[in-house]
Amino acid sequence: QVQLVESGGGLVQAGGSLRLSCAASGRTFSSYRMGWFRQAPGKEREFVAAISWSGGSTSYTDSVKGRFTISRDNAKNTVYLQMNSLKPEDTAVYYCAQYSLSTTRVAITAAVDYWGQGTQVTVSS
Repeated sequence: QVQLVESGGGLVQAGGSLRLSCAASGRTFSSYRMGWFRQAPGKEREFVAAISWSGGSTSYTDSVKGRFTISRDNAKNTVYLQMNSLKPEDTAVYYCAQYSLSTTRVAITAAVDYWGQGTQVTVSS
C-alpha cells in the first residue's frame, strides 16, 4: 500500500523560506505524477503544485508562481516543495499527493489517489 509522509513544516516569519519533503513508499514512486495541496482552516483543499513522473513538467497555482518550486528525486523516492518569500496567506496544512495514472488534470483533488498526513506551515506577519 502507498504511504506518503511529509516533513519540513514549521513556523516562519513573512518573507522567509521553508522546504517541505514527501517520502513515498509502496508502489514505484517514479511512475506517478506527484503534487502538493494545502488546506487552511475553514477552507477547501486547494492545489499548489505538481510535477510529472520524469520531473520535466511542472504546474503551479497562480498565487505561488515565482515563489514556490516543486522538484523530485526518484532515486530517493522523495518530492520537495521549496517555499520562498512566504506570506501569512500561505499558512495551511500542506499535503503531499500521488495522482491517478489515468488523470489528465492536476489541479483538482479528484485526480489524487493517495494523500500524505499533512504538515503544518505557519507564516507570521
